Amino acid sequence: MIKKKGFKYVVFSDLDGTLLDHYTYSFVKAEVALKKLKEASIPLVLCSSKTRAEIDIWQTRLSINDPIISENGGAIFLKNLKVDRYKVIELGMPYKEIVLNYKRLKQLLGDKIRGFSEMTEKELMEYTGLSFDEVVLAKKRDYSEPFLFTGDSKYLGLLKDYVRELGLNLNKGGRFFHLTGDNDKGKAVKILIDFYKKIRPEILTVGIGDSQNDFPMLKMVDIPILVMKHNNAYEEIGLLNIRLAGGIGPAGWNKAIMSLF
Repeated sequence: MIKKKGFKYVVFSDLDGTLLDHYTYSFVKAEVALKKLKEASIPLVLCSSKTRAEIDIWQTRLSINDPIISENGGAIFLKNLKVDRYKVIELGMPYKEIVLNYKRLKQLLGDKIRGFSEMTEKELMEYTGLSFDEVVLAKKRDYSEPFLFTGDSKYLGLLKDYVRELGLNLNKGGRFFHLTGDNDKGKAVKILIDFYKKIRPEILTVGIGDSQNDFPMLKMVDIPILVMKHNNAYEEIGLLNIRLAGGIGPAGWNKAIMSLF
């Protein structure tokens, strides 16, 4: 299904706050590097907490057709270029089960958490800056429940303990915490790395993110890169070989990609 010859790298990239601006969701500042990747036939795998439906839209906007990893490694989607459909590798827990577990957390933490399953489209539009149509796609979840957390450090400790007792994973993104099953970006990235290396064993893998949520992805790649967050600071993720991109979001993404050439 993936027949790109001669490429030297495979790039795995987060979306929100990384390739896309935190506030405007624009990728204009990354367009030079995006063009360079296309010219070099380098696969760009979008690896995000977003749903498959959301990432589909971004693939169209970015004019790319590579595999995608949705909902923090909940699933890998491989597009069949002949019939324009997907083959899916599911790694996450079904959304119905995730929501049942979220409700258990809700009973313990009360109004300290508020999940997507509880929020209206209007609320999400106001909080995220997304359009109505984009929010509808964001609510089409299959493997994860994003939620707001308003507690202090004590409640955060309790939250982590409760999630651990449920045997689930907790990830913190740019705006939301994400409750998932026993999946993460790293596990999905590893599957795709093995796939690509069967095609070209000599390739180098690149990962670009902006937050702790991206750590599982970044530790799997040969060249992990961190872009600056919208507050002009780098998030500490505890990876010794991390490269700092030298810019915020898509501007940093552009610098990081261009440095590969």
